[in-house]
Amino acid sequence: MQSPQPPPPHRPLPTRILNAAGRALARSGLALPRLDEERLLAAARRRARLEDFGPESFRPGLRRLIASLERDAALNQVGRLFAQRQILELLTHRLRLADHRARHPELAEEKIERPLFILGLPRTGTSLLHSLLALDPGHRVALSWEVDDPCPPPEAATYASDPRIARSERRFAQLRGLAPGVQAIHPVGALLPQECIVITACEFASLRFEMCFDVSGYQDWLVEQDLRPCYAFHRRFLQHLQSRRPGGRWVLKSPGHLGPIEALLGEYPDALIVQMHRDPLQVIPSVASLEYTLRGVASDAVDPAAVGAQQLRLWPRLLEQGMDARDRHPEHAHRFCDLHFQEIAADPIGCVRRIYAQFELELSPQTLARMQAHLAAHPRDEHGLHRYSLAMFGLDAELVSRRFERYRTRFRVASESGDGL
Repeated sequence: MQSPQPPPPHRPLPTRILNAAGRALARSGLALPRLDEERLLAAARRRARLEDFGPESFRPGLRRLIASLERDAALNQVGRLFAQRQILELLTHRLRLADHRARHPELAEEKIERPLFILGLPRTGTSLLHSLLALDPGHRVALSWEVDDPCPPPEAATYASDPRIARSERRFAQLRGLAPGVQAIHPVGALLPQECIVITACEFASLRFEMCFDVSGYQDWLVEQDLRPCYAFHRRFLQHLQSRRPGGRWVLKSPGHLGPIEALLGEYPDALIVQMHRDPLQVIPSVASLEYTLRGVASDAVDPAAVGAQQLRLWPRLLEQGMDARDRHPEHAHRFCDLHFQEIAADPIGCVRRIYAQFELELSPQTLARMQAHLAAHPRDEHGLHRYSLAMFGLDAELVSRRFERYRTRFRVASESGDGL
């Protein structure tokens, strides 16, 4: 019997027309030029009217990404424009960040103390926890609009009215139009807390690209890199954001933190880390569904089975790296709070209390009330049900269980009934 397939990616009429035009141009030899490192660097310099990109640590990642986009991603016309725009924006951000830093060397004195990192496989409750912890006035999260457009640094007086908020929301509305299923899988918006994969994209060391494009060659390279320069950039980015809008403890989130725990703790030795856990039989088809939905914007040749296979290559490797790092550094055990998806799904406030107790943080009645109100106002599946299965992505339960056996045993990850929602 033929395996069920995920529904084909949604493509609005203007997208279909542009892609058809792109195919016609390609047949006539007039398609968009290939992505080229030096051409993109020059274009960013012209756009920003600046020359200095800061530390050169981003260049290997940029080079690998471009090569993978050309070799692996099977970009359509929209995808080529999207990739070109994304890279150009990130390079422009680097130029402006480096320029601002050079004119304000005092930013190096900005303190980042006891930041709290939320990490875990995608689809494990990390977004819910991030949103709840963001409600504490003593915490500071990076909102999507300020990460997407960080220069100049946000100002305290105009933080809620900055014109970049509206610009960012228009872009998210465009994404929701191109990939309407994304909101039910992973809500996006200008005023939502943003993940660190968008911060580290400026260093070209990020899972962000994997989410939007098939860049398997780049991703295989990235997971084996020393990411200490990436976390040094991460600190500079946070110093930039807080320089004119001081806040409390940073609360940060990314599945990309799962593997490079040593690099993270090397840059933030006083970090507090919450790691979320969930049955991979639920996680893997869910994140495959997310990537299939997003990649369908940029390519007409997204293979569900290839997407599924890539998940089995990426996530076990990151988990194994993280487990190895934790084993090598038992002195940091007190910095980790391990929680399971079933716990936060059943009792999110109880999980928050546990985190605050372990890390000796103060949870005020006012903050607790805000969190309870948020949960009441935002029920699970408020944006619609997300349906997926292992079979949709060419996977079976035995294979997935085998690849994650060490992880499930180490953290006593329980099985969840059912195969997708």
